Amino acid sequence: MATNKNQHFVPRCYLRPFSQEEEGKVIRLFNIDRLQVTDNAAVKHQCSSSYFYGNDEQLENAIQFLEQSYAATLRNIRVSSYKQLTPKDEIVLKRFWLFQYLRTEAASKRAVEMNNHLGEVAKVGPSFKLGVRDAVIMAMHTFAQEMHIIDDMRVCLVKNSSSLPFITSDDPAVITNRWFLYDRRHLGHTFGLQSAGVLLVMPVSPKLVFIAYDPDVYAISKISGIANTRKVGDVRSINQLQILNCRANVFPGPTYDSTVLYNEYQSHKGRRLPTRHVLHYSVLDKVEGQYKRYRVVDSPEEVDHQDALVHMQALFPKPDSWPMFLHWRRKGFGCTNGTGMGCIRRSQIQGIGGPSFEKMYTRH
Repeated sequence: MATNKNQHFVPRCYLRPFSQEEEGKVIRLFNIDRLQVTDNAAVKHQCSSSYFYGNDEQLENAIQFLEQSYAATLRNIRVSSYKQLTPKDEIVLKRFWLFQYLRTEAASKRAVEMNNHLGEVAKVGPSFKLGVRDAVIMAMHTFAQEMHIIDDMRVCLVKNSSSLPFITSDDPAVITNRWFLYDRRHLGHTFGLQSAGVLLVMPVSPKLVFIAYDPDVYAISKISGIANTRKVGDVRSINQLQILNCRANVFPGPTYDSTVLYNEYQSHKGRRLPTRHVLHYSVLDKVEGQYKRYRVVDSPEEVDHQDALVHMQALFPKPDSWPMFLHWRRKGFGCTNGTGMGCIRRSQIQGIGGPSFEKMYTRH
């Protein structure tokens, strides 16, 4: 039996740098539904739920170990004398980002919505339905199986020397992809953890952000894994990702001006997505030799059919700006074999059968 009933999906050790006096007791939050700032919300009540991970004591202990490792790394990287990102700190940050990306309430609800929508279209029984806690446990298994999937990505800590702080949210580990979102050759394809051009972003304090990027597509000028920005525009681009990705609450830190935050939200809310997935339903159109050709229809009831394919596509909000320290790599590329897998990083093609892979070069 788990010893803690109130279990956090965004841990208190993560929220502490954004809390009042960094004491981890109270925190400012901006609720996007009420458009209201609360100055002294209790941290212990944020991003938590009763037995969110169930009552498995072994799982709870594993989560506590990862959070304690992150807390120790956070203390290391925030001291002024820290000048070089160590391999140990890098791997802890990568593991924590992945775990945080998979485990939030928002991530679990997205998984539930996608799964249950698929079940409705496929007209399967109620046993196919997924609950939030089921999605959480599935995410824990995914983390255990896939924790090495982002090990090949390059990591950079960006120090914020501007007048504007980084903000965070109830879904702080953001995945995005500048290349996929703006290159029309990727239309119809979604992206994920193995995709070329993927970017992983997570503010770790008002003055520091973790970024992992595909080094075959992007470049960031840094020294020993650490970069610096003095540009307010860079910080706004990073903060925009939190506004676009959050489920309900943004945590702006104690010094962020409330009016500026409100205006930032108003300028970006049109880019928030009402749903984070779309379902494509295709019916058999014709058979040519050994191959079948399918045609996309608006709904399963549109035509009589016996053979169909259902494809679920994840959707991601499209920012209107990117930090200027994020550069395109000269002759950047990903790898594609022309299948629905899309364009992936070269480190991910090992062991994949089917057509051979070729390089797809970036255009910019």
